[in-house]
Amino acid sequence: MVFRLVLGCGSVGQPIVEQLATSDGRLLVIADGPSLVETLRDESVPARLDDPTDPAVLDGLETPDEIFIAGDRTDVNRTALERARERFPVASIVAYLGGNATASDREAFESRADRIVDPTEALAADIVDKTASRSAKHAIDLRAQLSSIDGRLGVFMHDNPDPDAIASAVALVEIAERVGLEADACYFGEISHQENRAMVNLLELELTNFTRDDPLGAYDAFALVDHARPGVNDQLPEELHVDIVIDHHPPRGPVAGEFVDLREEAGATSTIMTEYLERFGFEIGSRIATALLYGIRIDTNDFAREVSAMDFEAASTLFPSVDQTKIDQIEQPTIGGDTLEIIARAIKNRDQRESVAVAGVGRIADRDALPQAADQLLAMDGVSTTLVFGFRDEMVFLSARSRASNVDLGETLRDAFDPIGSAGGHADMAGAQLEIGILGGADDEDELNSIFSVIEEVITDRFFEAIRTRPGTPVGAYDRTSEWLFQPDDGERNDGESA
Repeated sequence: MVFRLVLGCGSVGQPIVEQLATSDGRLLVIADGPSLVETLRDESVPARLDDPTDPAVLDGLETPDEIFIAGDRTDVNRTALERARERFPVASIVAYLGGNATASDREAFESRADRIVDPTEALAADIVDKTASRSAKHAIDLRAQLSSIDGRLGVFMHDNPDPDAIASAVALVEIAERVGLEADACYFGEISHQENRAMVNLLELELTNFTRDDPLGAYDAFALVDHARPGVNDQLPEELHVDIVIDHHPPRGPVAGEFVDLREEAGATSTIMTEYLERFGFEIGSRIATALLYGIRIDTNDFAREVSAMDFEAASTLFPSVDQTKIDQIEQPTIGGDTLEIIARAIKNRDQRESVAVAGVGRIADRDALPQAADQLLAMDGVSTTLVFGFRDEMVFLSARSRASNVDLGETLRDAFDPIGSAGGHADMAGAQLEIGILGGADDEDELNSIFSVIEEVITDRFFEAIRTRPGTPVGAYDRTSEWLFQPDDGERNDGESA
């Protein structure tokens, strides 16, 4: 049984004693205040009236497991600590420093106590807790986490990153490098949307593209931006130890990390990164400012979707340093012939029921043509919600758009496709990915088209059903046809990749 000894009992000691009295084990308080000792005894706390600094008192005690030096005066606590350490050399000692400690006192405490309670530090921490904003504390904690990393940091975006993820990763790399830490902005998949490529190229953003088989050994620490869990919406190992997570999306599961900043009230992760740059006191250069503002604009649909005061404040901070000419060039890229072909197919193949239009476009070379096609369908008269999908290799990619106030596309796609793949996004903009092993086993184009026509029917029906049943319970168990379709050919578990 644990034996705890308390030597002295002042204003700090009394709350400690009250907590210890409720713990398992034996407790003894030695104090030189008669009224205090009587009060403790009245509360059924074992207490003895004696001098806690008297060696003779200590000599008469059995060896305690834990000792708490808890008087108010520094000189008395120092004497009690010195004699307790001499008498009980192996006991664990926690000592309260008191309010008038000299340099000599601190040295004596540090050399003898296992842990010191410093009133100055405690007061400072209390002041920070009560007066510092959450963002200031986040900045302090982020700097501490970055400073604790020994080696190189890999900052990973989600797969096929959008402008918000790209800008956030580049900003975190900038912060890391300014505090003396080497870092890289990394991603899996492709940057294939014309505007996203234009952003990277025009702003000369340095990014590292990984494939699933590439080793991660170059990095000693890992950060996730604009998503929160390794192996979900990226190709990192699910068991990867993550040091830093910064995201604005609501988490769909437990988030583990040494430093985690999840702010759903922010319209973009770029907003959070702007705040960090400002809190750190770093000058925001034109390249980073332009990327961050563009990231905020895209994720908030030009401040019209899920926007907060934070986003406007970040934009006002960035605006003086933004290169507006580069923004204009990014927003007006040329559209390739393949993208125009996909848009034409979507218009031709659409299945429109009331204000909802769904279109399968078959094989695609560029998955980023899908959201552009979804946008074009949304511009048609009488259409307020769209879904466009196509396949490449063994993956079917889906992109949805809506301007209907009663539709939450992120939840709708999760209801419809999470059981057979992965999905997510915003109320008016969302996506999904479905792994279909049977596509990889098809021998010719006719067979592929035949399989895709069945897939098209399943996806269309599931989406319309999910639209019909929201709000309400999610779509129920899928039928035997879809269960057969959405299994990899080799029989392994279909993990899928998050949208």
